[in-house]
Amino acid sequence: MLDQPDSEGSVMEPEITPEALEVAPAEHHDRRAGPPPDARLNRSLALTILTVLAVFYSMYFARSFLIPITFAVLLNFLLSPVVRTFGRARVPAPIAAAVVILTIVGLLVLGVYQLSGPVQAWIDKAPQSLATAQRQLKKIIRPIEKVTRTAEQVDKATGTDSGTPTPEVVVKSASISRRLLDSTQRFLASILEVIILLYFLLAAGDLFMAKLIKVLPHLRDKLKAVRIVRETEAAVATYLMSNLATNVAEGVVLAGSLWLLDMPTPILWGLLAAVLEFIPYLGALVIVVVLGVAGLATFPDTGHALAVPGVFLLINFVQANVATPLLLSHRLSLNPVAQFIGLALFWWLWGIPGAFLAVPILATLKILSDHIDDLHSIGEFLGQASEKERPALPG
Repeated sequence: MLDQPDSEGSVMEPEITPEALEVAPAEHHDRRAGPPPDARLNRSLALTILTVLAVFYSMYFARSFLIPITFAVLLNFLLSPVVRTFGRARVPAPIAAAVVILTIVGLLVLGVYQLSGPVQAWIDKAPQSLATAQRQLKKIIRPIEKVTRTAEQVDKATGTDSGTPTPEVVVKSASISRRLLDSTQRFLASILEVIILLYFLLAAGDLFMAKLIKVLPHLRDKLKAVRIVRETEAAVATYLMSNLATNVAEGVVLAGSLWLLDMPTPILWGLLAAVLEFIPYLGALVIVVVLGVAGLATFPDTGHALAVPGVFLLINFVQANVATPLLLSHRLSLNPVAQFIGLALFWWLWGIPGAFLAVPILATLKILSDHIDDLHSIGEFLGQASEKERPALPG
């Protein structure tokens, strides 16, 4: 109903009933409360997904920049205790860092020089070795070839083979030598970048930690930052040193076993195993394939040839189920599912370097998550099942 003017010509105000007084405050409160909880949850979930995708996008397209930095930071965690040991002997940090890096570089150069001869010998006879391995492999897969030929005959008999020749597509690409040269140049540039950055990190000592403590406002935050940095350093150093010890021991045992099997250049295969074992799962698979091909190319007897990868599988089983658990114990409690997912993720993002860096990065992420309340669920997922959780697990 329209407002009616009173006798003096003014418009009468609408009557305010008690029901209107009860409803109006509730409506006003709903407008000020903001969006409902479901809308806020959906918005938070969408922002989280977009943030994760942005991080992965940045890691993938900035891999050439991030990989050397990550290697240098992890090596800094490993070598910082050595530099601090020099510091307790009143050796300046820049000099101690130079001594450590020059020692490591000298050992690497010496190892490469000593192994250059065997590697060159295998490269020179690679075509002949591959042909020999192929002939040996045909003896093993001959039954599969018979089944394949039978299937082809069935296809021809049923008329599924049209007989029309498939057009050949020739893809022009850069020569192998050119691609190898480009890859070598990028690899050497990355190594140089890692060495230079590692030197500055070691020479700076605890400078970055001191700066971090200085900018944090509260004492509790300062203590937490120191604890996180020290635990991350200890965990990464423990992982790298334990894996280095077990991998070197595995390489030595493998080299001795291959020497007993009359395998040429056993030291080369032992060193290859020690390096590739830093890649969980995939490293062992590559070693088995390489040793299998090398064994088939070396020995005419199939049993003798298959004993080469077989002895590695036996040594690797003992190393993975006895030596590594004894050394690492519960100091780096990452569950196998998280390790495999992390390996696949970083292999996709960064390739072979990502496979080397996957487990140390996961260990660092777990330590950070354990000390930050908002990331506690991530640390819980990365960790192994506790004693209280084991009875609740199926089986």
